[in-house]
Parts: sequence; C-alpha cells; structure tokens
Amino acid sequence: MNETMKTILNRRSIRAYKPEQIKEEELQTILEGGIYAPTAINEQPWHITVVQNKDLLDKINRSCREMMQKSGNSTFAERAKSDSFSVFYNAPTFIIISGDPKAITPEIDCALALENMFLAAESLNIGSCWIHAVTQLFSTEEGKSLKQELGIPAEYNTYSAGAFGYKAMEATAPTRKENIINIIR
Repeated sequence: MNETMKTILNRRSIRAYKPEQIKEEELQTILEGGIYAPTAINEQPWHITVVQNKDLLDKINRSCREMMQKSGNSTFAERAKSDSFSVFYNAPTFIIISGDPKAITPEIDCALALENMFLAAESLNIGSCWIHAVTQLFSTEEGKSLKQELGIPAEYNTYSAGAFGYKAMEATAPTRKENIINIIR
C-alpha cells in the first residue's frame, strides 16, 4: 500500500493532546497542505487563522462553553458543564478557516483545505480533530467581537476549524458502513 493511502487509512479524530506546541516547520507543512486543496474554478476563497496563544485559546473555549450551555441541545449543554471542558480537547494549535461567501463553493473549499491539513498532520504523526462548534460561535455577538480580534475578514464566514497537536492517545477506526458503493459499468 502506498504512503498516501496509509495516511488516509490511519487518520483518526484525536481528542487528547500533549501540551507541547507543534514545531514551526510542522505547522508550515500543515498549512501548505491546506492551501493546495482543490477549489471551485481555483478561487482559493479562504482565510486561515492559526491560534496558538494560550490566553486566546482559553477565551475561545470560554465563549464556546457559554454558547453550548445556552444552545438548547442537551448533549452540548451537558458536555459544556464538565469542569474539564475544552472545545478543542486542549490542543495547543487551533486552525480556523473562513471563506468568502460570494465564492462558488466556499463551504466545500474550506472543508477540503481542512481535510488536506488533517492528512498533512497525520503524515507528521500529529493528531487533529474537526471542531464545528466554533463555526457556530461566530454568529453570536461575542463571537463577532472574537472574529474581529482574530483578524478574520469581516465579510467572511467561518466554515471549518480543527484542533492540532501531538497525540496523547491513539484512536481506532470505527466500522465502515457496507453497501454504500454503486459501480455502474
């Protein structure tokens, strides 16, 4: 099996991270993987925000906790009650991808960029996890203020975000659904 397929098959969502920050060279490799993702008519409609500042990560986490507690979703509210709550599982690096809503397919383009980052991270043995809650946060009043503080373009929407860091756990692949492929020849 080739290395690309090994990386794809090995990549799992990691929900426990070591506290040390990923190396700058590794971060740059992850980011480069993201910006080489395919986009509709090569628009590249994204803006990538990397947060490694502990105080800012704590602020984002507090805001997400409050939002989840008020969400009306009992699962989210229960998770946010935990004393150890961390929306990004205490990962030292958090990457937010926003995009121009006037682009043809900004949500898909930004998701593809994040997936490329996840695969680049896995190729470096760095864990990652999709974090959707933050995309909801930026529609709140506090979130709009945070968006400005993070330097996300005002006219852009946040479409995807991910946690990155050295793995403090390993995860196994869940069973894959069967009978989901139809080949017509």
